Amino acid sequence: MRDRYPWGEEALARARAEKKPILLSVGYSACHWCHVMAHESFESPDIARLMNEGFINIKVDREERPDLDQIYQGVVQLMGQGGGWPLTVFLTPDLRPFYGGTYFPPEDRYGRPGFPRLLSALSDAWHNKPGEIEDQAQRFQEGLGELSTHGLDAAPGHLSAEDIVAMGHAMAKRMDPVHGGFGGAPKFPNPMNVALLLRAWRRGGGDSLKIAVFRTLERMALGGLYDQLGGGFHRYSVDERWRVPHFEKMLYDNAQLLHLYAEAEQVESRPLWRKVVEETVEYVRREMTDPAGGFYATQDADSEGEEGKFFVWRPEEIRAALSPGQAETVLRHFGITPQGNFEHGATVLEVVVPVATLATEQGRPVEAVQEELDAARRSLFDAREQRVKPGRDDKILAGWNGLMIRGLALASRVFDRPDWAKLAARAADFVLANMWDGTRLLRSHQDGQGRIDGFLEDYGDLASGLTALYQATFDAKYLDAADALAHRAVALFWDEEKQAYLSAPRGQKDLVVAAFSLFDNAFPSGASTLTEAQVALAALTGDVAHLDHPEHYVAKLHDQLVRNPLGYGHLGLAADSLLDGASGVTFAGTREAVSPLLAAANRTYAPVFSFGWHDTSATPPARLQELFEGRDPVEGKGAAYLCRGFVCERPITDAATLAERLVAAPGH
Repeated sequence: MRDRYPWGEEALARARAEKKPILLSVGYSACHWCHVMAHESFESPDIARLMNEGFINIKVDREERPDLDQIYQGVVQLMGQGGGWPLTVFLTPDLRPFYGGTYFPPEDRYGRPGFPRLLSALSDAWHNKPGEIEDQAQRFQEGLGELSTHGLDAAPGHLSAEDIVAMGHAMAKRMDPVHGGFGGAPKFPNPMNVALLLRAWRRGGGDSLKIAVFRTLERMALGGLYDQLGGGFHRYSVDERWRVPHFEKMLYDNAQLLHLYAEAEQVESRPLWRKVVEETVEYVRREMTDPAGGFYATQDADSEGEEGKFFVWRPEEIRAALSPGQAETVLRHFGITPQGNFEHGATVLEVVVPVATLATEQGRPVEAVQEELDAARRSLFDAREQRVKPGRDDKILAGWNGLMIRGLALASRVFDRPDWAKLAARAADFVLANMWDGTRLLRSHQDGQGRIDGFLEDYGDLASGLTALYQATFDAKYLDAADALAHRAVALFWDEEKQAYLSAPRGQKDLVVAAFSLFDNAFPSGASTLTEAQVALAALTGDVAHLDHPEHYVAKLHDQLVRNPLGYGHLGLAADSLLDGASGVTFAGTREAVSPLLAAANRTYAPVFSFGWHDTSATPPARLQELFEGRDPVEGKGAAYLCRGFVCERPITDAATLAERLVAAPGH
């Protein structure tokens, strides 16, 4: 297709000069239906001719311009459709939309108009019915403005622990009681919402909430959503049983799920949680890590032009790769049959028959069957590595790297894996060296070049990740960088009138309406992660000013949080931490002396607490007096100072006592 532009002044100026409408296509590299529409329509000479004659064609990568995607997704919402990608929107030269949709086929089918017919009709309307186009554009602009600020006119409210519990129970009612997860097919992991159920359980919401969480985590880990050979989670399940996924793998999904499974391990240690975390970290290290340290954005669903081809198996392929005994065990374990559970007789691997059942059937010890399966999985993985791999989008996005840094940092603490913290630190060092100059954060880095000014989600996600990384390494440079990012984010994105955050910097001129960062969708909004980071920074730095904006923002969103918790899951996590008033623990002593206390804290589910460390052997006595309000650390021992609302308890020197205090309700 000729004449296709990136979003920028050249394309927008041409639209204004030629008085042509803009055809805006928004997608991303791992999007299956984006590839389909590109092949069917954009690569068709006849359709390309219609596009070039009637429109200025602009292609946007939604991973690089989330603000544009956020705004123009509102078009299909206003039209009563579900959003998604590819997003296809038609704009006036002054960027007001007048029609939109998602995927359009090359001819009428699926109840959708064929793309050529749509192009001809809209071109005709542009030339012959300008009044109708103008009216529609005006209505859309007004509607988008209302969508962008939805809920921001509400009076501030006061969030309570009871609200968190009520939110958890409201969300639990939407969960599948058999297979876990929210709703039916298609089913998404929604890790932040699952994590909020754990927060509600912690606040006294009852064990039914924990049971619902564990059911979800178990079913996801045993189903086809999880890559049973290579680790890592696919995007979503097309069915309610987590059996058949949409095969793309996103960095942000795996980042959030790493964090969630690590939290589950703190609540109740299980071999399955450890297995999932270890294998997912290995997947990220193997497939998604740039040699310079940053993490890549996505892995495609397709290989050799077929969705899922890399991941699925047929019985004859299993038998060719394994010994006869191994093959029969694997076929039974993963439910691989000639009929398959996917297309054309192929099977997505899922755990159908548990190891214990296989052991009973075969009259063998469970350990022997597990060893055989482990060896078989390694052999199948090696065989799969010979296949053509799915494509990979090797963009390094600042925000998504922040999310993975956050997940790896917690996992490194929970599972005592300092090598995972080093993996996170390499990514952090890359982003800080190549994408942040102390005042300006870049969104994207690829082919040795940084580009596009960062959005709120980049500042918020990275600040959150760096506060988590500080707690895994106690390297002050990460805390300092998080502090600087948070302050800069407020300066760039805070809207004083609305008491809320904009997605893009104030005054950005290529947006038809101001875009506010409100909802948590597949990944958290920048407002949510920034709020999370600010609460942690208040605890870790002692700077109470870091709580100013979280308090105002959570108060402003109170009604929305309580009424629609599924839309604000990560903000719920940040708000839950804010309730405890910047809770923190400062460890004092040599690293060896505080080690037992630190290990106890890392094993304990205490998500509202942030953890810092002062090496007393390297800290002047006067500074220790200042830090600990005149209380000297216990001579020769490590001590933990547990603080809520900037008020600290007496130093704790016993690990078991510290764990008890971390799980105790505030004020007890």
